[in-house]
Amino acid sequence: MARRYRPSSPYSSPPPSSSPFNYTSLGILAGVFVLGIGIGIAFSSTANFNPENVASREAIDRSAPNAELCIQFGASAMVMDTRLFVTLNPFNVYVAQPRIEPGCVLRTNTWSILEDRRLVNSQQVRECKNRMNTFGFTGDLNGTPRINCVYQNDSAQNFFFNQPGVGPVPPETQKF
Repeated sequence: MARRYRPSSPYSSPPPSSSPFNYTSLGILAGVFVLGIGIGIAFSSTANFNPENVASREAIDRSAPNAELCIQFGASAMVMDTRLFVTLNPFNVYVAQPRIEPGCVLRTNTWSILEDRRLVNSQQVRECKNRMNTFGFTGDLNGTPRINCVYQNDSAQNFFFNQPGVGPVPPETQKF
């Protein structure tokens, strides 16, 4: 009696197949990973964090208009002017590119500097004082400065310092 060929049953296991991650492909991936780390280290070592290219308090103080007067009677500031466009139908908000320039915020007890130079009048001082605000300016006080009554927002915080695990919140600096 001759044996007949029988196809394998549908329940039998398939022949073993090769893994898509053999030793050659794992070696290539490891090489690419090491090369990426090397390139990242090379680029990060070329980064230059000198005081000239990092914003610092001293650089802002030097850039302020009337820097000596600003440091003595107020605080230097970065002033950002921007425009918002709001459409109502449909409702959208568009923001223009901001313009940043150096400025100064005076302490409330040093407003007489602006009054003595006739840059603000007594009515402007009274209105600003009634709203418990102070004055800020951009441009040289000896020229044509732009002076505004500005409001101090006590709730303004650096939220990067307040994130858990980042570090302690720095103590409050001088209040105006």
